[in-house]
Amino acid sequence: MHLDVHQLRDFYYRSQLGRAVQKAVRDRVVERWGDVRGLSLAGYGFAVPLLRPFLGRAEGIIGLMPGPQGVMHWPADASNHSVLCDEARWPLANDSIDRLALMHGLETSDHPLALLDEMHRVLSPQGRALIVVPNRGGMWARSDATPFGFGRPYSLSQLERLMAEAGFVCSAHTSALFFPPSPKRFWLRSARGLEKAGKRWGVERLGGVLMVEAMRRDTATPRGLPVKDRRPLRVLEGIPTSGALPAWPRAKDDDPAR
Repeated sequence: MHLDVHQLRDFYYRSQLGRAVQKAVRDRVVERWGDVRGLSLAGYGFAVPLLRPFLGRAEGIIGLMPGPQGVMHWPADASNHSVLCDEARWPLANDSIDRLALMHGLETSDHPLALLDEMHRVLSPQGRALIVVPNRGGMWARSDATPFGFGRPYSLSQLERLMAEAGFVCSAHTSALFFPPSPKRFWLRSARGLEKAGKRWGVERLGGVLMVEAMRRDTATPRGLPVKDRRPLRVLEGIPTSGALPAWPRAKDDDPAR
């Protein structure tokens, strides 16, 4: 089930709760991505609120919005960077995106593996994707007062399995939205402090959203020993060979003197 783009716009840009959500999640994205000079960025679903800090700094930015959701001009005060697309057909070249954010895209997708396949296609060999989904065990997935109450929520293990099935390696994960999904002034004023506390204490299971960073498996750095340090295991390694007898008597036909 896709929400309408106007509902998403009104939540993130015209409500105090939406602006608090935007800041809490976006701060985590900025922490993960850092300096993006010379990089190509994209967002799918309704991820444009996360991309605003990178305008004018990245080499290029595009907001991909699925057809059932609809599209809007973004950013409102500058040239348009958004485009309407099919979830499994993005107007991007292979290996062309260095940083990719998904928000309100995966949990509402009718064909999540097809969506992830397309993400895999456009991500550059050393590119990184950041997937934001409602936390299955969090408060936000249980309330339909925000966009995170729609679609399929995920646990961390479910999301990691899905990413692995689509050919990704999950390199890091975190959470956000440790304050309740309430527009009451008390909770909005407490939001910043609760986000800092959640990050400091590491209680990720209590966050309203899960954020998983992933890379393509075919280009991710392998774990374990580097190639130059690997060698085959020799079954008889360490056993002295001088004067050793064979494990079975040699047949006459095998006599090397013949």
